[in-house]
Amino acid sequence: MIFVTGGAGFIGSNFVLDWLAQSIETVVNFDKLTYAGNLNNLASISDDPRHIFVQGDINDTALLSQLFEQYKPRAVVHFAAESHVDRSIHNPGAFVTTNVNGTFSLLEAARAYWNTLSGAERESFRFLHVSTDEVYGSLGADDAPFSETTPYAPNSPYSASKAASDHLVRSYHHTYGFPTLTTNCSNNYGGFHFPEKLIPLIISNARDGKALPIYGDGQQIRDWLYVGDHCTAIRRVLEAGRVGEVYNVGGWNEKANLEVVHTLCDILDKLTPKAAGSYRDQITYVQDRPGHDRRYAIDARKIERELGWKPAETFESGIAKTVQWYLDNQEWVRNVQSGDYQNWLEKNYASRDSKEGV
Repeated sequence: MIFVTGGAGFIGSNFVLDWLAQSIETVVNFDKLTYAGNLNNLASISDDPRHIFVQGDINDTALLSQLFEQYKPRAVVHFAAESHVDRSIHNPGAFVTTNVNGTFSLLEAARAYWNTLSGAERESFRFLHVSTDEVYGSLGADDAPFSETTPYAPNSPYSASKAASDHLVRSYHHTYGFPTLTTNCSNNYGGFHFPEKLIPLIISNARDGKALPIYGDGQQIRDWLYVGDHCTAIRRVLEAGRVGEVYNVGGWNEKANLEVVHTLCDILDKLTPKAAGSYRDQITYVQDRPGHDRRYAIDARKIERELGWKPAETFESGIAKTVQWYLDNQEWVRNVQSGDYQNWLEKNYASRDSKEGV
């Protein structure tokens, strides 16, 4: 049995679905079900006895301790996090509460449980912390990609809170001998992605005839990683990663945001063409995000060298699967495009001036 936090979110739910498709091992899925946590993501396994869902907050150490004692997991996979840079700019306190304090509470509960184990159970226990490449800061156009030894230089409240959580995890290994593993991934994309992020937002807005907002000049570069590949990497690190180590997980796909949007528009033009014109006609440039990092890139050679993992999807194959998923799952999209999501769009984009001709 493994214990997964944040397993109703985007990456977490993909991981849980992937895990149960690949393994007979039970998953205890612990999620607070905030705006981005969605049990509809897990509808296909609602009757699977191997999936045990518990709603709760990772700051609730007493509940975590109770669950560890009850289910006796052999590993913790920690996805639970506030993860959107724009939201962190508007409300940084929530990111400190979840990403820093929550990770501390989870570490404390997991360490206390680990200390009750002995023999092979204690030796084989693992705590895998899922983090981000954003902790490394921003790269120049000619800089080498981030490696596992790149100094931390977070530039947003989100990335700073994730950097703090990474440091806590590292300290628990070096201070207590706690068997940790950390992965730092690049930008994920795929099905079940909450539509505040670039790719699902563009697909959704394009289909609804709305503006496709591009921050600044759209030349911010990200390394894009298909979520299915990320899940495979996490399974491999959990299986064979060296205790105390960090593994960067990337897709080897550096793309400017504007190039990604153009690709999405071109795919939609072919699959579901407009009556006239192209979806590119809906592109609108808006005021850039404060402190927007210019470039991220991941050097994923360590995980390939040590664990034999590399992405199976190219950007072209992964983005085609992603667009098709959203076209095939319009009901899921409609269900999440309500309430808090609509309020968020109004808050984040309404105050940004359009910039024509950028």
